[in-house]
Amino acid sequence: VDVTTAPFPAFPTDLQAQFMGLMTMAKGKSRITETIFENRFMHVQELARLGAHITLSGQTAIVDGVAKLKGAPVMATDLRASVSLVIAGLAAEGETTVNRVYHLDRGFERLEEKLSGCGAVIERISG
Repeated sequence: VDVTTAPFPAFPTDLQAQFMGLMTMAKGKSRITETIFENRFMHVQELARLGAHITLSGQTAIVDGVAKLKGAPVMATDLRASVSLVIAGLAAEGETTVNRVYHLDRGFERLEEKLSGCGAVIERISG
């Protein structure tokens, strides 16, 4: 899968991080080229903690899909990145803890309840 972000009606930059979360387990190589914002790949390092294989080349992320991700503690850096970590964490084997979920709360009200309602094993831990 290859996508390039661009203004409407093209692929939206606001979905780039979430799409990358999905690409981590897609077969083969995928690419996302970010043409709207600089420094929009802060989630790459956190996805790598889960076992994702991603390399950066300028404004392009090359994602080499893996057979499985492994749960790990990760840190959300912004709203969109936090959702990509939740997506990858749900697909990972084992437990994933997403820290700094206040980023997530800015755009997704009670996401853990909605995902639980769909069958996801997810919970919010206070502290």
